[in-house]
Amino acid sequence: MPRVIGIGVIGMGWMGVEHSRAYRQIAERFPNSGLQPRLIICADDVEARAREAQQGLGFERCTTDWRAVIANPDVEVVNIASPNFLHLQMVEAAASAGKHILCEKPVGRNPGETAAIERAARAAGVLSFVGYNYRWAPLVQYARQLIAEGRLGKLTHYRGRFFAGYASHPLGVLSWRFEKERGGLGAAGDLLSHVIDMAHMIAGPVERVVGNAETFIRQRPQAAHGVGTHFSLGSDESPKADVTNEDYAGALVRFANGAQGALEACRVIQGPRCQMAFEVHGTKGALSWDFESMNEMQLFFTGGDAASAGYVRVLSGPEHPFHTRFNPGPGIGLSYEDLKTIEAHEFLASVAAGKQGAPGFAESLAVAQVQAALVESWQSGSWQDVRALS
Repeated sequence: MPRVIGIGVIGMGWMGVEHSRAYRQIAERFPNSGLQPRLIICADDVEARAREAQQGLGFERCTTDWRAVIANPDVEVVNIASPNFLHLQMVEAAASAGKHILCEKPVGRNPGETAAIERAARAAGVLSFVGYNYRWAPLVQYARQLIAEGRLGKLTHYRGRFFAGYASHPLGVLSWRFEKERGGLGAAGDLLSHVIDMAHMIAGPVERVVGNAETFIRQRPQAAHGVGTHFSLGSDESPKADVTNEDYAGALVRFANGAQGALEACRVIQGPRCQMAFEVHGTKGALSWDFESMNEMQLFFTGGDAASAGYVRVLSGPEHPFHTRFNPGPGIGLSYEDLKTIEAHEFLASVAAGKQGAPGFAESLAVAQVQAALVESWQSGSWQDVRALS
């Protein structure tokens, strides 16, 4: 018999819709998983958006009250895709009700909130998952495999970045992401959280950091509630308000294994569109990956013919994890939504097995600990050790 899992989604903006589509794809992409997601209820404080999601995505009901999602007895897992400032109270309520939780990154507005969220889920004994979806690209999983097998030797250097110029236009609207009170950290939360998580997965834990931050566009047009996304533009005539968190965050880092690195994120950069990327170097080889070309990777091994030495372009194919769930042949690319489908499957598989998967709130806490050290470095101008958050 299939394992039916009742799902409630909170927040039906772009990300809530992405998660909902992902659950719908599991039966088709993972037909032998034994999982049968059931979309019970969706919530959004904009009624029209909640109703549109119900009708378009196949939820059994909708609501404008997120608490109704958690209270519904048919909901086993709660998917939180709301703005950051609502995450803590929603996770605490869901955990208290014994619901398993998938929460979008950066989980908390700041490291302290992320630590509180991790404690709440752990104390309640519920399972958690986090939307670090770039982990799931087949070639990223293959890169992780190569490193685990020692094919790159001892790691010496790692560079990670997320350059996404979604806010590069001065008229980009002032959504909650640009407000410290509601969004928390800016680029360090929205984008660098992905970079840190990827660095942890590929190169291991970060133990020391020194970094800086900058806000380049200090005022933006105010956004209309429930209309558009953080990609939307306002007009010159729109009322403006202050940006209260950072557009850029960068750090030099030392990993626990001795590797050296650099991590960067910027939301106002010109040129890159969605460059979530990394390069990793070891004593026996190197590799690099960029989400803008997510279905290819550059790979180099030492020991070949010196006259023809160089990087080899590897295309995603059936030999790489998850690829055949979507395409049967090499070079036939996967998409962003496919990564979300893999993410949703891995979460529900962990729920069905009753075992905590990764990335969960423990991994988000590890990211938050690096963010906390980074903020301390901004204030002190010096290197800071990454310490446990209590």
